[in-house]
Formats: sequence, C-alpha cells, structure tokens
Amino acid sequence: MGIFSFIKNAGAKVFGIGKTTEEENAEKSEQLRNAITALDLQVTDLSIEVNDDVVKLWGETADLATKEKVVLVVGNTNGISSVEDNITVAEVEEIEEEAMAQFHTVEKGDTLGKIAKEYYGNAMKYPVIFEANKPMLTHPDKIYPGQVLRIPPLVD
Repeated sequence: MGIFSFIKNAGAKVFGIGKTTEEENAEKSEQLRNAITALDLQVTDLSIEVNDDVVKLWGETADLATKEKVVLVVGNTNGISSVEDNITVAEVEEIEEEAMAQFHTVEKGDTLGKIAKEYYGNAMKYPVIFEANKPMLTHPDKIYPGQVLRIPPLVD
C-alpha cells in the first residue's frame, strides 16, 4: 500500500471540470474504471473511491507491473492529485524492493533517452522505459511535463 502524489493539472483529460459532488465523484470513478479497462489492465474486484482530487484503489492484480500501471493511469489523469494504492498482487509472498519500479515525473526537456541515461547510465536503454509504460505510452516521443512514468529495474 502507498500514497502517491501527482501534479493535479497535468495528464489525460478523463473527466470534465466543475464542482465535485457525490454524484460527480461516482461518475469520475466510473470514468477511471473505463480508462483502466480500455488499456486492458486486469484488476480483480476493482474498487475506486473518488473524493474530489484524491482516489483510493482496491483490488488484486496478477503482477506488480500491472498494479503500478493502474496507479499511474489514475494518477496521470488531469484533476487527480493523489492516489492511495490498496491493490494487492496475487500469489506474491513478499515483493523485494529491488523488483519494484521507481516513478519519475517528467520535466520540461525530458526525453526517454535522457531519463534512461539518468536511471541506467545509458540513453539507449530508453526502450525499457517505453515498454514498461505501455499501453499508456503509444510512442517514445509522446511524453509531457508532469506525467509520471514507471522506471523498472534493469534485468541482466
């Protein structure tokens, strides 16, 4: 479990702008569920609670990568400032910290190559980051400031 912070006004525009009511929060929850489903990210018993710009997630994924992607899909949504992750990973006794991806917030001037150089010491490792962020990323050049990306550990 963890709480992840995001830049509220950066990201995909999944829902409209306006005051938040209980009904609007329920609608946002459904729109987030649709965004997760559209990317074919499998979460068993997915539950989403939206309270204005804060989202709480519950459910179970088959692997850690899917769990991290779900958090990023929700957090990289315009209007969301934080995500409380209560998603569990099926059949995993203990997740080693080395196996967990790091998160990187894209800054102006960043490229996947520049980010790969920072994390891996080699700009040519950018496809590792691109693949780790599919299906949210559709092209290596389509990243934007404020977007949060998964940076997985390099596997030898």
